[in-house]
Amino acid sequence: MASKRPLAPSRFMRTTPPSAGGGRHRAALVAKAHAVIRQGSKSFASASMLFDRRTRERVWLLYAWCRRCDDIADAQDMGRPLQGEPGDQSNAEDRLKSIRILTERAFDSLPTADVAFDAFGLVAKECGLTREMAEDVIAGFALDAKDWRPRGEGDLMQYCYHVAGAVGVMMAVVMGVSPDDSETLDRACDLGLAFQLANIARDITEDDAADRCYLPVEWLVEEDIEPGQHTKPHHRQELADMAGKLVLLMDRHAKASKLGAARLPFRSRWAVLAAARIYTAIGHEVRRLGTDAWDHRVHISKVAKLRHVSAAFFEALAAKPNRPDEMPRWKRTMLAEKAHAS
Repeated sequence: MASKRPLAPSRFMRTTPPSAGGGRHRAALVAKAHAVIRQGSKSFASASMLFDRRTRERVWLLYAWCRRCDDIADAQDMGRPLQGEPGDQSNAEDRLKSIRILTERAFDSLPTADVAFDAFGLVAKECGLTREMAEDVIAGFALDAKDWRPRGEGDLMQYCYHVAGAVGVMMAVVMGVSPDDSETLDRACDLGLAFQLANIARDITEDDAADRCYLPVEWLVEEDIEPGQHTKPHHRQELADMAGKLVLLMDRHAKASKLGAARLPFRSRWAVLAAARIYTAIGHEVRRLGTDAWDHRVHISKVAKLRHVSAAFFEALAAKPNRPDEMPRWKRTMLAEKAHAS
């Protein structure tokens, strides 16, 4: 019996050639990434428009990867539960493995069948992002996957480093900062830490609904709060006190970040300072509202955002930030070393 001929002669068979972006057109990836940031973060989307076009597009491409990783880790879509209920947190390790595999393929310039990861492969190639930088971010999802809780302030800041400080470092490289410019990258990390601290203060009750708590156990013990009871009405004053501590940390890192922003080109400096003003305004509003901060999700109005963008313009024009009287206790190198040791 004659053997069956292959469907295609071997001389015509081809493996998929490596191509940054998984073979997708750059314009299509940029358009998709822009849609993601507009839906995922109106504040960041507004600030990103202040970048020059090339930088703006690269920021969008990186953001799309961050957003997609977050959604995969939490079994969500654009930060929202897939079926209107809290995301299914089973198989967290499998989802984490998927993130790592897709990211690795993106670094290898192979198609991933996921636009966000293809976008990341493109921006990583264009800007020289490294696997180590990406792994520092993915490690934050790994902490959530094992139901991690911070015991002390150092643990809290390590988490903030993974999920935001390390992203700030990558964003700085996307803006053209050399990976060898440690001082500027330190300050970019500070800004990411400030953003995450503001987010944690704002989202305490939302996180609790998802069975997560990023307030250090030591803080809860100091406030004499029973395990799992920190969002109960009778603990609102204690919750406001702890949110105030988060905002104090936020302010220290945000002020330090301005020293790095001053080293950026004008439009990047303007965009970074605008984003810093908008995000820290969230933290300040949480502190101002006190015990009422979690009755409704805190947000910054469009008018207020425009005021912050305008003020950031003049701040960027002067480019003469004052060195804070007290620099942050938690430094990038310290947090990175702590992360790699663990």
